[in-house]
Amino acid sequence: MQGIVREDNRGSTELVEVRTACPEQSRRADSVVSAISDAIAERIGQQKFRIWFKNSTIFTFTDGHLKVGVANLFISSWLESHFHDDIAHAARSVIGSDCNVSFAIDPHLGSTHKPALDCLQAPALAKTAHFTHSAVTQNRPTSGQKLKLTFDSFVVGQSNELAFNAAKAVVNDKQSPFNPLFIHGGYGLGKTHLLQGICNEMRISRPAAKWLYLSAEDFANQFVLALKTRKLDAFRARMRQTDVLAIDDIHFLASKPSTQEEFLHTFNTLDLGGRQVVLACDAHPKMIGDLSEKLVNRFVSGMVVKIEPPDFKSRCEICRRYARGINKQVPEEVISYVADNIKSNIRELQGALLKLVAFSSLQGTSVGTEVKIDLSMAQAVLAEHIERCDPMVHISDIESAAASFFGITTSAIHSSKKDRTIALARHFSMYLARKHTRLSSSEIGRLLGDKNHATVLVACKKVDDYILRDAQLNWQGSAGNRVCQAKAVLEQLEKNIRS
Repeated sequence: MQGIVREDNRGSTELVEVRTACPEQSRRADSVVSAISDAIAERIGQQKFRIWFKNSTIFTFTDGHLKVGVANLFISSWLESHFHDDIAHAARSVIGSDCNVSFAIDPHLGSTHKPALDCLQAPALAKTAHFTHSAVTQNRPTSGQKLKLTFDSFVVGQSNELAFNAAKAVVNDKQSPFNPLFIHGGYGLGKTHLLQGICNEMRISRPAAKWLYLSAEDFANQFVLALKTRKLDAFRARMRQTDVLAIDDIHFLASKPSTQEEFLHTFNTLDLGGRQVVLACDAHPKMIGDLSEKLVNRFVSGMVVKIEPPDFKSRCEICRRYARGINKQVPEEVISYVADNIKSNIRELQGALLKLVAFSSLQGTSVGTEVKIDLSMAQAVLAEHIERCDPMVHISDIESAAASFFGITTSAIHSSKKDRTIALARHFSMYLARKHTRLSSSEIGRLLGDKNHATVLVACKKVDDYILRDAQLNWQGSAGNRVCQAKAVLEQLEKNIRS
């Protein structure tokens, strides 16, 4: 028997036992995995299955959780971006209920398998999901190790110039004019890039300085483990004896009061010692639900800067650099086409180019000669990608409309509170996000308060039922108790979103 430690929403910790499955359970799991593989192949087609799954993945099913073992970060990023919903649907069709799907690097695959697109030498996309970050942080970067992302590869434009200059100031000034530096914005806009860039610059320009880069999830896991193993002093020494502490996805600390308290003391110690804290988050500090008031006040006392989606010029430069990075000739007209049609974030730009390169490479393999990328190919290959990536309605519009209509704040939608008013606003936000954007359930859940995809599916089913019955809904608004039919609520919310 083995064990892991975790902290619940009340801040208490517990040791969770993990037992080895018996032979009968193993045989059943094997049969489930085989059925899921067949269902995936049927859903996506045999050709795609052979390219991306056969001999490239290892499925493991345990206690309602499906783990997909992959050879490297590139494959994990691609599969999660393009096939997560297909895998989840296939698993649901086999086991009859929703299950968690996660991806992890499997060393056995890495040592024996070369993926079909390794020849592209495509770099792994920027941190895309919870599983990817967890996999690489087991060997946590320290002051002597180089991180992947640097300032030199960061494309500066009007949308991120202030954040970039603030990050440079942290490195160049011995005593930073602001502490903490809090960078927030949507996913795939470069927050992680700036945090890693700061640490890499510190490594070069101030080699004697100590820095530490990790995720808030890693901070929480280390803290809980230190409590259980009675090594809290060693944990605190490691976190508090740094010149720069860079923590990504700080919103992960929401609903974890004990970890929040520990981080507050860590921050205070560093701040009093004149040392720097740099944080990245998807939302403004005041928009993070279930975050202590003390922490929010600390965060807003420093430099809070937002990164906006890149402008057209920046998107073109991002595409050029990515093409150069994978040694692929992409015509300027194709770069302009991609940049003009995909506007929301950098990862989607990279995903579009990667899809083009993959298509060109696979077509070239089938005909025995290289197939050059041109505008007509881009228009044909990326038609669906562009339609899915750049929705007319953004999730921020949806949550703002729902918060205003139900008389609450958007931070309440992000919180874990479950009173009727907040629950209705959250359910309708998730429903409208599924209806009006091309985001997956997992992405919607993460953007609306780090909820899982199952929560989103349940919310959508509830709203579907309300609409089908045109149920009478009541909630406590800012002007008192309100009553309205479900169809009228939906109609008004959709009107507010587009206004």
